[in-house]
Amino acid sequence: MTIPTADLAKDLAPQRVLRASINLGNPVLAQGTLTAPTGVTVDIAREVGARLELPVELVCFDAARKSFEAMTTGRADLCFLAIEPVRAAEVAFTEPYVVIDGVYAVPRESDLTTVADVDRAGVRVGVQRGSAYDLYLSRTLGHAGLVRGEEGFDELLAQGVEALAGIRQPLTEYVAARPGLRLVEGRFMQIRQAVGTTPSRRPETVRFLRDLVEELKADGFIAEALRRADQSEALLAPPR
Repeated sequence: MTIPTADLAKDLAPQRVLRASINLGNPVLAQGTLTAPTGVTVDIAREVGARLELPVELVCFDAARKSFEAMTTGRADLCFLAIEPVRAAEVAFTEPYVVIDGVYAVPRESDLTTVADVDRAGVRVGVQRGSAYDLYLSRTLGHAGLVRGEEGFDELLAQGVEALAGIRQPLTEYVAARPGLRLVEGRFMQIRQAVGTTPSRRPETVRFLRDLVEELKADGFIAEALRRADQSEALLAPPR
């Protein structure tokens, strides 16, 4: 049975405005400013609004954990976050639309040369608090410890960490400007970025979002949005 657009809109956005939580802390997904954001997540949010004939309000944050909190406290109807088990308990996710590498950077003279080397007793890995890679490393590292920060890579380096963890694109740019650092070859995770809403929404509403993401991957919408944002089309997630 096809659910009328009006019913989907009412369920997803009961206030009749689609409030989309945008994480400006991930420059692959969103660029611009708090008042004028751009990027693939902004484009997807507006397309969801267009399909449901809803105005869109972009609620912007500078970190994923804040975007997640907005979703779970009822300040947003839609979010764009990496799929992680601790989040999946409170967010109904689509399949990913973009897949990003999580990578390490270390001091150039460090003896940490592989991803496996980093998980060693005495190694402290700096992470952005509440990020997808914080959540992932919290449950997968067996020996290394985590140091969590709020203000970015400079703050973590100032604490003397042996390694930085981050998204490949911004961490690569950071390392390129600092001759004393280098990237560790390979990735420690794939960050699967997806659209989400709360599990309290009707199954038909969640299915609408899941089907729409697959459509936007297949018809070139997301690839074009990535190009407009000067991001690689290679980030596009495979079909469901």
